[in-house]
Amino acid sequence: MFNTLLIANRGEIACRVAATAQRLGLRTIAVYSEADANARHVAACDAAIPIGGPEPRNSYLRGPAILEAAKAAGAQAVHPGYGFLSENEAFAQACADAGIVFVGPPASAIAAMGSKSAAKSLMEAAGVPLVPGYHGENQDPDFLQAQADLIGYPVLIKASAGGGGKGMRIVASADAFREALASCKREAAGSFGDDKVLIERYLQKPRHIEIQVFADSHGNCVYLFERDCSVQRRHQKVIEEAPAPGMTPERRRAMGEAAVAAARAVDYVGAGTVEFIAEPDGRFYFMEMNTRLQVEHPVTEMITGHDLVEWQLRVAAGEPLPVRQDDLSFTGHAIEARIYAENPDNGFLPSIGRLDVLRLPPHVAFANGDVRIDGGVREGDAITPYYDPMIAKLIVRGKDREQARARMAQALGELQCVGVQTNIAFLRRLMLDDAFAQADLDTGLIERRHDSLFPLPMPATDTACALAMAALLASQGEKSSEPHQRVAGADPWNALDGWRVSGVYEKTFSLLDRGEAREVVLRRVAEQWSYSSGETVLPLAWQTEATGAGQYLVRIRLGDADERATVIVRGEQVHVYAGGVPTLLEQHDPLMHSVDESSDHGGSLTAPMPGKIISIAVKAGDAVKAGDALLVMEAMKMEHTIQSPKDGTVQEVYFAVGDQVGDGAELLALD
Repeated sequence: MFNTLLIANRGEIACRVAATAQRLGLRTIAVYSEADANARHVAACDAAIPIGGPEPRNSYLRGPAILEAAKAAGAQAVHPGYGFLSENEAFAQACADAGIVFVGPPASAIAAMGSKSAAKSLMEAAGVPLVPGYHGENQDPDFLQAQADLIGYPVLIKASAGGGGKGMRIVASADAFREALASCKREAAGSFGDDKVLIERYLQKPRHIEIQVFADSHGNCVYLFERDCSVQRRHQKVIEEAPAPGMTPERRRAMGEAAVAAARAVDYVGAGTVEFIAEPDGRFYFMEMNTRLQVEHPVTEMITGHDLVEWQLRVAAGEPLPVRQDDLSFTGHAIEARIYAENPDNGFLPSIGRLDVLRLPPHVAFANGDVRIDGGVREGDAITPYYDPMIAKLIVRGKDREQARARMAQALGELQCVGVQTNIAFLRRLMLDDAFAQADLDTGLIERRHDSLFPLPMPATDTACALAMAALLASQGEKSSEPHQRVAGADPWNALDGWRVSGVYEKTFSLLDRGEAREVVLRRVAEQWSYSSGETVLPLAWQTEATGAGQYLVRIRLGDADERATVIVRGEQVHVYAGGVPTLLEQHDPLMHSVDESSDHGGSLTAPMPGKIISIAVKAGDAVKAGDALLVMEAMKMEHTIQSPKDGTVQEVYFAVGDQVGDGAELLALD
């Protein structure tokens, strides 16, 4: 085994690799960009080396800089994690040429499987069924359009060298093909340095099932069963589980043996994933092979009990696999949820900001318990526009799928994150959704179940308002509704218990509930407190305990109901976490927040997030219709098209291609 490992990645995978390597007695070296100088993965390693600017192309995609760092640190091996250079054959070959072990497959295997088109040709020759489509080298737009017309719409355009949903578009008609093709090519070039695409028939209700394979340099190759990754948004996985619901032993064996055959065909070594798309009737088609460890590998670890990162390191050091196929088995069911800084109610757009509060459910570091967190950020860290907005992965295990689903819903209800928008509440609704509960899965589940997963906003409950009010009182020094024992000789004018000569005390709180003003009133008559909002009047008792700066454990009795919650006060925002359901309220000062209703902001369009302008489709004087693409921004490694909200004429475009813009910046003006 080598003794020094450089980790050429960031985030949760770098933290995970560091923990496993250190457990094996290896010295670990981190690399970091300017944006990651204080990142968690830097702190997790024994030493760290800077490699460039914040954008990936200036740091984590700079193979020569990473190799120089490895040489300077005396590293005998480089672990590429996933993403960035993990499937870059040139980097793998450069490591080999420099005498440094690349913890992954040989460059030849990456080359064979790294191109989706080449991989499909290889599988076609091996007799593995493929989805009808075009996987060739001709990238002429007219030719690709003609191929799409022959296949029949809808079709799927996919980056040949890609993954993670980047460079991928569903095209419903011939009229939309050219624009989608150009967008895919730009995104593919920016993410993978290769703009080649392939075209496939888009299957209407498919499941995404992948097989974990592992091979060593001694000729051994095994499959560690399957994962169902069907639940996706924007062509990116959100929920993964193992084993796949409804999988028969016969089909599992057929898919596993096909995956091993694919790995053997390219003399594969290390961890890899062979991905299939399956139709409801059981037919499955080869999609691609990811020549690296996958984000969702923890669910496989949870059900098999094997540490796949340790396997990677041992196999890279020349050791044989620790088990043979007949030795492998699995127990129970595991589910992984990806916790993202994003807004599900706004097209899952990424959210930028500081993690003011990040409280995780009780968990274990690896696979010895039923709840596990793999994370790459800490409370106080920033989510920047340069990298994927993942906060953490939450993984749970149960004796069966139903228990795992219940544990996931409970754990999601215990997660608290303040400072950025997150998908936590959405994920919990997904766990409780009838279709997911019944394992009625396909890659279109989120769109199909839109009404239940994206319910109409409901007013905050009186319980949530009372909890918020109690926390605001605590922030002002009033911790309880219990009668205060006055200290003899103390100044009565300093008392905070609401005592009045008349025996009546009243305080009004003005709250914003999803933008709507709402008044709640706290009233005390003699020693009895009450809560009122609108026509609702209920007796109230409360008690608070400070658990941190602006953080309170609040217990109330409202009417006949008892409730306990964590309430976090940050500036004007009050975050109430009760019963697994978060509620956001804001303190409202009508004078401070008064708005001139007569002001006219015209037809300006603003940036939904920080990013770079990469394409502008209009100029001043152009007539546009509602829904027309105006410009394209790039942020978090993804493209986001800004469309016209109405018919009109472009008055002015405020930025040029290549400009960086901030969140909320005015992009252009319509009449």
